[in-house]
Amino acid sequence: MTIKIERLSAHRGEVGGLPIARALPVPQRRTIGAWCFLDHAGPARSAPGQGMRVAPHPHTGLQTFSWMMEGEVLHRDSLGTTQLLQPGQVNLMTAGSGICHSEEALTPEMHLAQLWIALPNSRRHGPAAFEHHALLPRFERGGFAATLLVGELDGLRSPCTVYSPLLGLDLLSQSEGSAEISLDLNPAYEYGLMVTEGECLLAPEGGPAEPLQPGGLLYLAPGAARATLRARGRARALLLGGAPLADEEKPLLWWNFVGRSSEEIHQYAADWNAGAGDFGTVQGFDGERLLAPPVPQLRAPR
Repeated sequence: MTIKIERLSAHRGEVGGLPIARALPVPQRRTIGAWCFLDHAGPARSAPGQGMRVAPHPHTGLQTFSWMMEGEVLHRDSLGTTQLLQPGQVNLMTAGSGICHSEEALTPEMHLAQLWIALPNSRRHGPAAFEHHALLPRFERGGFAATLLVGELDGLRSPCTVYSPLLGLDLLSQSEGSAEISLDLNPAYEYGLMVTEGECLLAPEGGPAEPLQPGGLLYLAPGAARATLRARGRARALLLGGAPLADEEKPLLWWNFVGRSSEEIHQYAADWNAGAGDFGTVQGFDGERLLAPPVPQLRAPR
């Protein structure tokens, strides 16, 4: 069986003064399973007082998933949460029908992945929630140290609460020589691999070996049952997977909102700017909240 493979180029930008590479969504592909947003931030070092600082802003219909590789970020939200995020840890915030939060870098160095998970219709209007996970399942094989961020693999299960069938795996090779790891995949899932440091080679069963460097995403269509990741020298990669979304679950993204229709997004923006809705307020942030810009006419997801 031949596996369909796509190479996707990330869009370069910045968030709160921090350079980012945005690999999802891009014109060629909007989602991988319920993963609907992927920013790779850093590795970067900011001048004193110039680090990432994101003022209070709203979210709906999603989970924000922050995986810290280097540096420290202080998270505050409208649930009253104040949580320090350090390397090897995850902050997972469920927006439901509305939440707002702020983020501030506390160190000049920064390297993290910021992801969104689109909530299914059964959960997207539910209550907001927050989880912090300082310890995640880990295993070592073939010169790679693997951290299971989301889902289940090799008899391990992540403690992160998600509402769709998903996988998230961080793979780190710290060897000066070669490292190689083979992973059993779910053929019903689609997958994306993003290299966050160094260079890797992914060889899916049924497809050619594909080299990858930071700045892109390699997409694997459903059907792959196994893949091998190789690295020479220090390298790091993020593997995401999930069951493809049904048409009625496909998200519409605009600014910081996830919905299903242009009308929903317009209402979210109007409520946030008016101080209405379920968003609440962030306490302890020194500065004004971000207001939503004018909403264009948006096309429903297809």
